[in-house]
Amino acid sequence: MKYLGLFRHAKSDWDDRDQRDFDRGLNERGREGARIMGRHIRRSDYAWDCLLASPAQRVRLTLEEAAIGVDPHFDQRLYLAGPETHFEVVKELAGESDALMLAAHNPGLQDVVLALVSAENETADFREAMVKFPTASFAVLELPIDDWSELGAQNAKLVHFKRPRDLDATLGPVD
Repeated sequence: MKYLGLFRHAKSDWDDRDQRDFDRGLNERGREGARIMGRHIRRSDYAWDCLLASPAQRVRLTLEEAAIGVDPHFDQRLYLAGPETHFEVVKELAGESDALMLAAHNPGLQDVVLALVSAENETADFREAMVKFPTASFAVLELPIDDWSELGAQNAKLVHFKRPRDLDATLGPVD
């Protein structure tokens, strides 16, 4: 059994419209969301032994604020990647990891969930994640595989999904 965690970067800062997308940081709400989600991730039952991440500034700052306790391996291919690229990076870099986390972007992370969860494994958490995978959301997929080389078959189950607003209502949508 393998576990794949998916952590979307926190809310980014759009104050400087001339800044490259790759270089955008986090706004204050994003920093707070990252800290709250970091506490949640650290308190979870999963022992993350590998963290693969997009090198975009907003991902780097999210991980810094979250302080998960696992040193990230940054890979340029994860910047705005689709599911197949995520799978390629995991297969190449996961090694003997049993619980691997990806920190990256949407729609890629939401598409990873869609690509891996089978119809018979759709849960309430899955339906929530498919409606929206907001910034700083964290999901865990349980994969009935022995080796990361098997990643890609639609046989996973989404066993955990949390958004910042689930932990702090003040981080919910702004009307």
